[in-house]
Amino acid sequence: MSNELFNRLEQKVTSAVEALELLKMEAEELREENTRLKQEREEWERRLTGVLSKLDEIASTETA
Repeated sequence: MSNELFNRLEQKVTSAVEALELLKMEAEELREENTRLKQEREEWERRLTGVLSKLDEIASTETA
């Protein structure tokens, strides 16, 4: 194998490794964002449940 071919192969391997590292970092960022969004959604659900409970209380006192 000529030196030029070996250098090109080495470049391609290095590029592939760098691309994999970037993809791993991106995947970790996306996992963190997903966790944050899930927590945010749960908070909104809790707040909405609280508001709906208050509306139910108001509705039940009006019918009583």
